This record gives sequence, structure tokens and C-alpha cells, in this order.
Amino acid sequence: MSQFDFIKEIARYGLENDREKLLDALNELVKYSKNTKKLNFALQLQSIIKETIRIPQSPSIVKAGSPIHHQQIDDKELSDLIIEKVTSDYRLSNLVSSEKTKEQLNYFLQEHNSIEMLRKFDLPISNKILLHGPSGCGKTLASYVIAGELKKMMVVVNLGAVVSAKLGETSKNIAKIFRAATAEDCIIFIDEFDSLGKVRDYSQDHGEMKRVVNTILQLFDYLPQTSLLIAATNQVDMIDDALLRRFDININFDLPTEEQIKQLIDLTLKNGQFKFDKKISSTKVIKEAVGLSYYSVQKTLITAMKRSMFLQGGKHIPLTSQINTEIWKSLLIEEKAALRKN
Repeated sequence: MSQFDFIKEIARYGLENDREKLLDALNELVKYSKNTKKLNFALQLQSIIKETIRIPQSPSIVKAGSPIHHQQIDDKELSDLIIEKVTSDYRLSNLVSSEKTKEQLNYFLQEHNSIEMLRKFDLPISNKILLHGPSGCGKTLASYVIAGELKKMMVVVNLGAVVSAKLGETSKNIAKIFRAATAEDCIIFIDEFDSLGKVRDYSQDHGEMKRVVNTILQLFDYLPQTSLLIAATNQVDMIDDALLRRFDININFDLPTEEQIKQLIDLTLKNGQFKFDKKISSTKVIKEAVGLSYYSVQKTLITAMKRSMFLQGGKHIPLTSQINTEIWKSLLIEEKAALRKN
């Protein structure tokens, strides 16, 4: 059968309201997509099916206080705690970092690609990873790389919705996310983890932060080894020591060196559509970029690419375009000045 045949079956069973046959057809489409290497689509469809099965069928009017009513409320609350569920096409080749950082990530991925072998020898599998370092140095990208390499769905936590002023509510919200993600064998990604796992100040803390940290410690201890938690922070010193010890792997992301900036430029310009107008000048400008994050370097470079094209004018779209090194240099200087003010 082709993909179009599956779509026709799904449409027919959906219109006929035949839930059983519809689910069978959808599951067959998941298998077909995996076999034809459309893994991201297969994972997303699989997640939709699991969520639909988990929510029981109900009449259009639901009695307040009934189990179905409470289930619907729980599902709505859970969806508010998650920014998105995503699959990723990113791979290690998309990440520019130090050799040590890549080596640590590679070992982590090797563990999860060798689960059966490790289980045979009763060896534990690392499944809690902390990414830390300055903003814009690749921590979020690294989480997408892990999701892409392991072909797993990633749940991105909505920190603004999780943290609540109500007593005990933050702990409950965190527990809900862990339960849902582990049931689906997902990756949980929490950015700005220091907001949840702050150092417990026993002299000043009124107790809520202690409750939150204690909840996370318990959830860490019972996280299934096939599920993953990725936490990222710019302020590792703010995280409670007991939580830091629970992470299996702790990876630091530094500001790029001159060589890593060159690698980032090569990656950004790899399609060959852009090149620098003066090679000697571009080498000097790269030295100007040292001290900025990967994000800032790439952002200013892309802005320079666009502005250089605008300078060329006209409606003709060239096959290749030159990057004005003077424009990029001025953007780098502006970026450094803006960061110093902040």
C-alpha cells in the first residue's frame, strides 16, 4: 500500500465513525512511515494516537465531577504546562562545540544506543543530563541533537506555567509532566532549570522551594531508564547540591574559540550561496567575534548576509552573493556594546 491508500482508509473510517478500524489504519501508517524512513512523522502520529487512546470516549455533555470530567481537566492542565512536543532532525554534525563537549554527548548517545548490552551486564543507563554555560552557547541546540540522534519525542516544559504562587502547586505540576512524559517514553527538556532547583536556604526559605527540590529529587530517583531528562541552565551555581549529584552527566558549554567561530561560519555558509567579499578582511573580523556566544556570532553574520544583499539592489536574484565584511564587523561591535550595557 502507498501512503495515499492509508490516507484514503483513514478518511473513510473517520467519516464512518469506526474508531477501531481507524486506529488500525493509523497504526499501519505509523509502521509504513518508519519503514520508509519518515521517523519524525511516525513519532508525531504515534504520540497523537497515544493521547487519543488515553482520553476515554465520552458524550458531548459531560457531568461535572465525573471521572471523565476530571480527566478532561487534567489533560487541559497538562497541555498548559508544555510549550510543545517536538521531534528533531538535528544531528551532532549540526553542533559546533569543544571536542570535550562533543565527546561527552557522544558517550551519552552511545549508552542509549546500547541499552540491551548494558542491561545484560546489569549496568545502569545514564538518563539525567545537565547542560550548563553562558547563554547562546548551544545548550538548547544540544537537546534537539540528542532528540534527533535518539529519534525520540521531546517535551519542552513551559516553566512560566509550571511555577505557581499557590502553595504546593509547583511540585504537583512537575510531577504531572514527569508522569505524562515517562508514560510516552519521551525526553523531558527543562530550560532555566535553576528556577526550579534553587539552593535550599534553610535560614530564609519559607518551605516552598524545599518542597519543589524534594519533589524533583524523588522524581529523579524513580525516572525509568528509558526516559530522559535534559536540564539546561546559565547559573549552575544556583542549583541545589543534592540535585547536582543526581545528574548522571554534567556538560559545560563555553564561549567559542576563534577556531570554533570559523567552524560555525563554515556550517552557516555550507550551501555555497554566500562568501566573503575580502578573505583577508574576514579573517581579521573573526578575531573581533571572539568573546561573543555562538548565537551572537551567527545572528550578526546572518544579518550581515541580508544587509549585503540589500546593498546590491535590483530585483535580480543572484546564484551567489558576497558578504560585506565591513557590515559584519560593525554589527559585531554593536553586539558587544549592547551586551556590555546589559
